[in-house]
Amino acid sequence: MPNFLNLSDAGGDAVAAMLSDAIDRKAARVGWPKAKPDADKPLADHVLAMVFEKNSTRTRASFDIAIRQLGGVPMILDAGTTQLGRGETIADTARVLSRYADAIMIRTDDHAKVEELAEYASVPVINGLTDLSHPCQIVADLLTIVESGKALPGLELAWLGDGNNVLASLIEAAGLFGFHVRAGVPQGYEPEARFVEAARAKGSRIDIVRDAREAVAGADLVVTDTWVSMGQQHAHNKLAAMAPYQVDERLMAGAKGDALFLHCLPAHRGEEVVDAVIDGSQSRVWDEAENRVHAQKSVLLWALGKL
Repeated sequence: MPNFLNLSDAGGDAVAAMLSDAIDRKAARVGWPKAKPDADKPLADHVLAMVFEKNSTRTRASFDIAIRQLGGVPMILDAGTTQLGRGETIADTARVLSRYADAIMIRTDDHAKVEELAEYASVPVINGLTDLSHPCQIVADLLTIVESGKALPGLELAWLGDGNNVLASLIEAAGLFGFHVRAGVPQGYEPEARFVEAARAKGSRIDIVRDAREAVAGADLVVTDTWVSMGQQHAHNKLAAMAPYQVDERLMAGAKGDALFLHCLPAHRGEEVVDAVIDGSQSRVWDEAENRVHAQKSVLLWALGKL
């Protein structure tokens, strides 16, 4: 079953094919109304079940539009209004949704839930976000980087702040595509070791540093994310630890002159990034957000054997 729980489930060649397909489909839609299906409607008569145990704007909207543009139908399920919120098991939910839908996307907290869903589902399962990784976001990020004219092999990516799920998936992508990551993170907030070790084993340079200026020095890309995720505790202490890693104009000036800025959103302006950067000329944040639609269309096509 072609599940997409992490980028490595697909592999570098498949993700590269996703990027190529996304570029072509995006170009073919220029000037079209958002709800108009793609000309080939490759997922006509298909249903995508979307399960949300965490709040969502971009994942919810982009997957909804993605399946519609591919000619299919979305089915949105919130934990609070389904039996999942009343104790039905993930395994039973997987068995039932497999009878209703052709694929399942889930956005949840514990990565073990996605793994269990995939174990018991008889249709492809896509990770829309867990505490461990965020592969769909990174496909959109890679698409944004490539369409901005930057080659992935040899790219120098600087990360600032929390060593979270987004950083884990970026590090995984570095191993697949041969780019390098220098992560400026405070002590105790390092990225998941398994992703670091796997990327290094593939030849990518993954550096964990404490100084924000060292992290961005000579970078082609500067990336950050919110410091406190939904449901995390001890926010006050974490915010204090993260403060030196705020991306402001002075920090961006330490990267290459043509460096780009990415943020997966939502942004806490004035915390991890200042207005002048996220709204500035180097920012590609809004392209990145739009590209969630185009990237996830290609993820769906791959998972359903259409790519």
